[in-house]
Amino acid sequence: MRSELFQQAQESGQQGMTLQNARMLRVSFDGEFFARQGAMVAYQGDVDFAYQGAGGVGRFFKKAFTGEGLPLMKVSGRGDVFLARDAWEIHVIDLEDDSVTVNGENVLAFEPGLEWDIRRVEGVGMAAGGLFNTVFTGRGRVAIACHGTPVMLDVDQPTYVDTDSAVAWATSLQTSVRRTAKMGALIGRGSGEAFQLAFQGQGFVLVQASEGPQVVAQGG
Repeated sequence: MRSELFQQAQESGQQGMTLQNARMLRVSFDGEFFARQGAMVAYQGDVDFAYQGAGGVGRFFKKAFTGEGLPLMKVSGRGDVFLARDAWEIHVIDLEDDSVTVNGENVLAFEPGLEWDIRRVEGVGMAAGGLFNTVFTGRGRVAIACHGTPVMLDVDQPTYVDTDSAVAWATSLQTSVRRTAKMGALIGRGSGEAFQLAFQGQGFVLVQASEGPQVVAQGG
């Protein structure tokens, strides 16, 4: 039997997070890590999955009050776990005793050595609905899923990004909200363009090529 599909079979022996392909993450581990609930598409070995909620009492209350948070599961055991998110593109960020802010919708998995917390974006008031994202700090890997191929912008001048398109950014950046003055909902692709995240300082912001999948309202 012959097919190019067999060339995509995973290579064994490499530990940690690796890209199986552009839309699937492979985690080869002996211990534990955290992943978005429901992201597992396959696994091999002796693996257990436990729902974590938002993780911790403080983060639970933040999720309750903000409507945000990470629906996490703790993955423990030994084996290989394959993760995906609706065929979104996956990218891995290596933190080396530094930090990054990630939109909770885009977090796919992260290593247990990282500290993380749900925080409100500075400068964002309730007029914009409140924006709460996840800050990762320390040394380890974070896997993020992007809806479409993202672009990395160097922030060396005032930069504005739709609130649903900002995937991740340097925590060193100053954030605020800019409200589009006239007919704001017509300048972008969705309904959220009346507000944009404004970034100032020196750093980066990762922007996905979409505002994410459209949510279809259910009829009564």
